[in-house]
Amino acid sequence: MNIKDLLHHEKAISTAMLLKTEQASATVIQILQGEQLKEHITKVSALLICILGTAVFENEKGVKETLQAGDYISIDPMIKHWVNAIRDSQLILFK
Repeated sequence: MNIKDLLHHEKAISTAMLLKTEQASATVIQILQGEQLKEHITKVSALLICILGTAVFENEKGVKETLQAGDYISIDPMIKHWVNAIRDSQLILFK
């Protein structure tokens, strides 16, 4: 299996569930270059890991982090945040 086979490569934003249990989930997210995963919140703490490409994570508190393959960021609950793709990017979100 390969993550790239789960995604719709022609869509600006594509997601696929990798794992879902009663306690946790893992979702792969693809954002094409120049596109944005629009502003949203999470109700629980989360971890976002970049596995391919370059993306910029920002939140309403002024945090701005560039993520490249292998980089990660913790996401606080109830804080608005968004992600912009500088290059085609694949990320995994753990909640």
